Parts: sequence; structure tokens; C-alpha cells
Amino acid sequence: MQILNIAAYKFVGLERLEELRAAVRDALHTRAIKGTVLLAGEGINLFLAAPSSAIHDFLAWLRCDARFHDLETKESWSHAQPFRKLLVKVKPEIIRMSHPAIQPATGRAPAVDAKTLKRWLDAGHDDDGRPVVTLDTRNDFEVDVGTFRDAIDWRITKFTEFPKALLEHRKELEGKTVVSFCTGGIRCEKAAIFMREAGVEHVFQLDGGILKYFEESGHAHFDGECFVFDERRALDPALKPRVNVGASSDNPTPEVMGS
Repeated sequence: MQILNIAAYKFVGLERLEELRAAVRDALHTRAIKGTVLLAGEGINLFLAAPSSAIHDFLAWLRCDARFHDLETKESWSHAQPFRKLLVKVKPEIIRMSHPAIQPATGRAPAVDAKTLKRWLDAGHDDDGRPVVTLDTRNDFEVDVGTFRDAIDWRITKFTEFPKALLEHRKELEGKTVVSFCTGGIRCEKAAIFMREAGVEHVFQLDGGILKYFEESGHAHFDGECFVFDERRALDPALKPRVNVGASSDNPTPEVMGS
């Protein structure tokens, strides 16, 4: 496999977004990298693909900016370029929730790493003996491709529906440790903050999402594959694509792209 695919996000306060957009686009264009980058006042969200040398060169450039010096990526490989073009956009949010009070850049919800979650699921409870449930914050069609065994799924069709669903089902979570998860971490981070503010006491986000879990814990407690928003369509627990095909008809739209 010749193409390195990366997904990354960081909630961090950003200003002068149009200038940043132009600089990021130029840096990607000169390295022939394709994919989608979203920029907002709350941070950056990106899905990119190219030969590894180009990707690593771009990341070195981006991390020279102090705001992105600790940007972490999730990596996987493919035989072909999964994106048709390069899109760099400025948006109101890097993942739309339509709740302006939720500001992850000012403080994250507690996170649990992949190995700890596996240990909890092996035992059926957390370190305090409290029952553990996983909560899928992704869209229903993503869940249908694969999810954690017995995960809570409220069948939302877009992330903006999550707050209403949580308020309708909040009592079901009482007395449990809730671990929210998504593809790469961005949606479950916002979801965990919202749940804490809504009064759910014991909430964690899965650090790095499903992709990091696959990398560190494999297929344990997970049925199926992880949907991704590019031509690969889904990754198995070895982070290998279901199929290897040419570039997709388009990049994922900012409204549905999730990490």
C-alpha cells in the first residue's frame, strides 16, 4: 500500500482564519496532498491522503505553528488515493453540534484510552465496580457498518440530533459509567462535554475514537468495521480497507464528515 491516510483534529482557539486557510491550502497543494481540511474558531479537523513523505513533510510544517505542535494523527494505508480533490474550508464549527456553549478548547471531558476501555469491557465494569456502557455518537448508517457490542445507539441521522437524543434518554444512563465514542474522537469529545453539562455524572470519551482503539486493542468487543468518509468506505480492525479502489466521486462534505 502506497498511500498514507491520516485523520486528525484539535480543539484550539484560532484567529485570522482566511489567512490560515490560504497558508494550509498552499502547503497541501505544493505537496500534491488531497483530502478535506475544516477550520473554525474552535480548531482544525482534517482527512488527508498522499505518499507518506508528503504527509510527514506537511505535518512537520503544520506543527511549526505552536497551536498545532501536539497534533496527533490516526494513520491507515490504501493502494489508491481515496480523495478526488483538495478542499480547505472555513466553517462555523469543525464538527457541527449547534450548541455554542460547548467549547472543548477551554477544557476537555475526561478521556479513557483504548487499553483501559478494553479492560473495563473485559470485566464488565470500571475500576470502581460501576457498570460500563459504550455510547455511539455517530450517524445511524455508520453504526450499521460496525460498532462496539451492545453499544447504545439512538439512531441519529446527524450529529446535531445528539443533544435532543441525550435529553430524551438521560435517565437510562444513571448509575453507569458512559464511554462516548466515534470514528476518531471529535464527535465523542463534544458529546461527552454536553453530557457532563446535562448532569450525567460518570462520562468519558474514548481517546482517539475507534481508529485508535483498533490500533491498540484490535477487534476486542467490536463487531464489524469502522465506516470512513472516503472511497475505502470501511476499515477492519487491522486498519485495512474493505476494498481498494480508485478516487471517490467527491470528498466528504463538511456537513457529514466526522472524526
